[in-house]
Amino acid sequence: MGIYDKLFEPIRVGGITIPNRIVRTAHGMPYDEEALTAYLVARAKGGVGMSTISASSVHPSARFSPHRLWDDDYMPTLERVGKAVHAHGMKLLHQIFHPGAGHYPGAEEPEYWSASEIANPMTGIVPVEITKAQIDDLVAHFAAAARRLRDAGLDGVDIHASSGYLLHEFLSPALNQRTDNYGGSPENRMRLLMEVIHAIRAEVGGSDFAVGVRLPNEDYVPGGITAELSRQIAEAVDPFVDYVSLHMGSYWRFHKLIAPADDPLGVEMEFNDVITPALTKPVIVVGRIATMDHANYLVTSGKADMVSMVRALMADPELVNKARRGEEGRIRPCIGTNQGCVGRSFQKLGLSCVVNMANGREARVALEPENPTDTPKNILVVGGGPAGMEFARAAALRGHKVQIHEATKWLGGQVTMAAAAPKRADLGAITRWLADELEHLQVPIRLNSLVDMDLVRELAPDEVVIATGSTPRIDGFQVSTPGAPIPGHDLPHVHSSWDLFGFGEKFTIEGPALIYDDSGSFEGISAAEVLLRAGVHVTAVSRFNDVGGNLPFPAVTAGAARERLMSGDFDFIGGHYVRAIREGEVELGVLHTDRVRIVPARTVILVTINQPNRSLANELRAAGYTPHVIGDAQGKDSLLNAIHTGETLGRTI
Repeated sequence: MGIYDKLFEPIRVGGITIPNRIVRTAHGMPYDEEALTAYLVARAKGGVGMSTISASSVHPSARFSPHRLWDDDYMPTLERVGKAVHAHGMKLLHQIFHPGAGHYPGAEEPEYWSASEIANPMTGIVPVEITKAQIDDLVAHFAAAARRLRDAGLDGVDIHASSGYLLHEFLSPALNQRTDNYGGSPENRMRLLMEVIHAIRAEVGGSDFAVGVRLPNEDYVPGGITAELSRQIAEAVDPFVDYVSLHMGSYWRFHKLIAPADDPLGVEMEFNDVITPALTKPVIVVGRIATMDHANYLVTSGKADMVSMVRALMADPELVNKARRGEEGRIRPCIGTNQGCVGRSFQKLGLSCVVNMANGREARVALEPENPTDTPKNILVVGGGPAGMEFARAAALRGHKVQIHEATKWLGGQVTMAAAAPKRADLGAITRWLADELEHLQVPIRLNSLVDMDLVRELAPDEVVIATGSTPRIDGFQVSTPGAPIPGHDLPHVHSSWDLFGFGEKFTIEGPALIYDDSGSFEGISAAEVLLRAGVHVTAVSRFNDVGGNLPFPAVTAGAARERLMSGDFDFIGGHYVRAIREGEVELGVLHTDRVRIVPARTVILVTINQPNRSLANELRAAGYTPHVIGDAQGKDSLLNAIHTGETLGRTI
């Protein structure tokens, strides 16, 4: 017997049979038909049992979703997508909802419906209280949308009653302040959801079409839905649905909707464990379930019937197939930064993934290189960080002869440093995976090897790839005053973040401490956490207006870290720059104003925008070479850029 046999068992859900227990619940997906089809088919080929297309509005009062389920125009697309997915054995459902007050303002929506006139904390929308006539109309639209999905050949519908959207708003005692039959008691607050379920059942009958519901297990709205209340709701709907999917969070604590690496694996299970014992129907759980071992434990222990591994399957859509083959060690890991997937999606930059360049681009980009080289080259890679490692892996897969020279005694570059910081250990999973893949490909690696022009001439490579990364500036540079260094930057109590992390000059931390974060990245957050663990008061100052202000969509990428910092002996001052550093204090200002603020500080940490290490590239060009520069050496300081530029060059060189 295999160790994951239970995960690979089929499960009956209503009138359909799902081939295994690894599923993908709804999330933001590509909207274009070609991209959506390729995205879903990649996971179907990868062995996933079931996928659910992202939530789409059932009613024209909420037109923001490109997938409009209130008329028939979307149905031909769904028919084609469904046929493509079914060809590979995966079941396909569609999530349906009304967003209520939980979506950003758009010109097409003249008003926003909700249970009550409670403003959304992120969008600022103050909705209107939906009337009984509007409720009846909405229920009919839910039923009609389910019928359209059935007629289009999909396998089921997922009723979205979580995440702070309209059905959730009715369920919540904090967000539903009605005095009619749809407010007040738990039974009244559940009335709309029950009407939707019964209307859908009446419309689609008891056929081979699954009807499931997604419920909040803990919504983090003060006075809102707790696990105990969710258990009551789940017990009430259990007889009338084919499965229950549990998920935490809302707009009041947005990062809990897509828990980042700061949170523990299986972060939602403590709440699920209150709810699932009361249910008779299959239960789907989510929430940082990143490995097959963890998924297997949840199913074999009876804590769940199906496990949703959304981000893990973004990182590696072949996760299930690799596990079936006994190749768990070759599964590309999700590292939970949220920067490529959720962060980019909410910035309207399109779905991506820090560790998988092909995610969301499957119609144009294969998961692995598919173009073996006709002319193998000897390639020297200078730098063993993520950019150099990813390049070497891709180029070696195509048949090039690659060798890596790394100046330090370890692989991983700045990822190794970042992974040593509090709550950031998961980052190291990707560079460990890359190191294992390079070993599998027998790529030679030379550590403690500082490459100079003499070594390049000695090795005489056909191509040189510069992946030398970047290092902190120690000359007092800050973006706000580029023409002059910070006065006092060279005082003995002023240090770089690398010094603080143990990769530079050693020093003794004395409080109070001040961090000036010029980058708005996670580096400043990690520096603050190291200082707090040393037991000193920390003031973080940034030219950005909030913690992690330069991260993509900070609500999901920095939200958890911000809460941790604010729970400690920590203050944050945004929108300032450093006027001067003196013994025992730092003088701050606001650019283009006369404002001056003095903050006590006996330890000062400067988190700078790093200096790209380009000297070797410049020497090579001067000597007539044409080096390829990737990663941070390009001047783009991000792990996503490092891995993607390495992969891109590896596929094309």
